[in-house]
Amino acid sequence: MTADTPAPRHSRRGLFIPLIVVLALLVAWTGWWFVLTQRIEREVLTRAEGLREAGWTIEHSRIEIDGWPFRARLALRDVEVVAPSGHGARAPELVAEANAYAPLHWVVIAPDGLTMLRDNKGRVFVRADAIRMSVRDVSEAWPQMALELIEPTFRAEPGAEAFPISAAERLTLEARPATARPRDADAPAPAADDLDVLFQMVEGRGREAGPVDRLTDEGRLSVRTEVTLERARALTGMDGAGVFHAWTQAGGRFANVRVELQSGDSRALLTGGPLVADEDGRLNGSLSVRAERAAPALAGLAGTEDGAVDRAQAAAAAGAAAVAERAPVSLTLEFRDGRTWLGPFTLAPAPRLF
Repeated sequence: MTADTPAPRHSRRGLFIPLIVVLALLVAWTGWWFVLTQRIEREVLTRAEGLREAGWTIEHSRIEIDGWPFRARLALRDVEVVAPSGHGARAPELVAEANAYAPLHWVVIAPDGLTMLRDNKGRVFVRADAIRMSVRDVSEAWPQMALELIEPTFRAEPGAEAFPISAAERLTLEARPATARPRDADAPAPAADDLDVLFQMVEGRGREAGPVDRLTDEGRLSVRTEVTLERARALTGMDGAGVFHAWTQAGGRFANVRVELQSGDSRALLTGGPLVADEDGRLNGSLSVRAERAAPALAGLAGTEDGAVDRAQAAAAAGAAAVAERAPVSLTLEFRDGRTWLGPFTLAPAPRLF
């Protein structure tokens, strides 16, 4: 090559190939995002229409969708969901989000709180620092669900039946198929339609002069409840009698019950089951109780103004518990004949499911 020979020119085609590939991927991903979000919107509308045909009331404004490129975000305003039983909820706004690359896991938040609808018992306004629900595996018959309320407050509307809890540090409700739990070689395998449920309330405060307020001597109550709902597939029948009516008729019952209660120095552990509902909807069955310093709680129950509570029997039970002082007390909590029995003492009507 001489000084007069021009230098060879290199092709710049290679510089554009990565850019073209990125643009092609972006176009393909954008197309996938629009197909995904349209499919989600159709699924939401189809399920809402199916519930309406089953007697539910479903109301909401137009669905707003955004979140491109990596999220699918749905926003609905003026949402109302009411079952045929008259129970449901309203929310000024619900926002649901999922990663576009993992559309089977959703997180739903209610940024402006909720209103619980309780048929003829009236409404309860719920406000919290955060109200969110996580749903995994939404394509399954029973997805894994978790509801969390951070520092919620509860206020019944004027004229409505009082709500037992006024506030709490945290409330959580989790549900998952029982088949997802770690296997125990010594326990029978759960059925395919059994559902494990976990409820936790941390530092719950009762309404003034209400049952929780009396039981805790104006203190705070923490609760952890674990239970298996057998034949949970029948819980879909939310008719006028309530969600548990059709479930009970199908043979549903509460199994593997474990309840932990704590208020100050008072503690109780309830275990056992199964519990079932009788033809009047009241619980039948028994639980073993191991309690420490139960006398203050029973004395508070004896002082309640609730006419359903047998205050004389509650006072007698408190006196018997006081004898033990700090020593743990073992008793049986029994639901039979429409009543709640603690050892030989009948305290109140048995809880009613429907």
